[in-house]
Amino acid sequence: MAFLALLHSSAVFAAGAHSVFLEDLTSFELRAAVANGSTTVLVPIGGTEQNGPHMALGKHNLRVKALAGQIAHRLGNAIVAPVLAYVPEGSIFPPAAHMRFSGTISISDATFESLLESTARSFKQHGFHDVVFLGDHGGYQKSEVRAAEKINKEWASDSRTRALALTVYYEASQAPFIQALRSKGFSDAEIGTHAGLADTSLTLAIDKTLVRMDLLSEGAKTSPADGVYGDPRKASAELGQIGVRSIVERSVQAIQETVKQHATR
Repeated sequence: MAFLALLHSSAVFAAGAHSVFLEDLTSFELRAAVANGSTTVLVPIGGTEQNGPHMALGKHNLRVKALAGQIAHRLGNAIVAPVLAYVPEGSIFPPAAHMRFSGTISISDATFESLLESTARSFKQHGFHDVVFLGDHGGYQKSEVRAAEKINKEWASDSRTRALALTVYYEASQAPFIQALRSKGFSDAEIGTHAGLADTSLTLAIDKTLVRMDLLSEGAKTSPADGVYGDPRKASAELGQIGVRSIVERSVQAIQETVKQHATR
């Protein structure tokens, strides 16, 4: 029995040591990974908000973790930090926008930016050179940029380290994905801007359990009053894969180019 337990623990250790997710690693495994060249850390930023009657509140969190994992695997030298699930979602009282719906969690812009700054400082302390913010939500992109700019001013005397607000990650889920959907005959009214065809398809491509397909298959119509801007009824994982490819490919390219430029300075 002791021998079997030893085999099991060794298998778990091996599995954890090869993961790109920081939470799967021990402190010693992470230290070894950084020493061996994994000096880029991806900070996935999600958000906890309403997504209509058909999509789970944690959509952004689960989506950005999965996509960050794909990006890290493609990069080959990156670690994925834990997802930041608490983000600015608007006024709490009186409630506005998503806060009008149950389950949405909001923090202030200042708190959010301070969180990003402290996260970046933590990773610099542990030997990472490039701290990359990946935001799955459009509402806080400017906060990511401000936090990165502040950190880079703070680190100006250290040429090895920098923070990057990778707005390309979010932008890849917008114009390129929307244009691809238009080319397939979908209207802007269907594609939508929140919880519509594009948003729902992208989520289906990551984790279909986050979408209540029974509601969509029954042809239930939704509207802004339900927190939905678009029409998700024709959403599919196949369509969502278009968005996944756009996000991963463009993000990997942008990170590689930035890291290369940084290394040659």
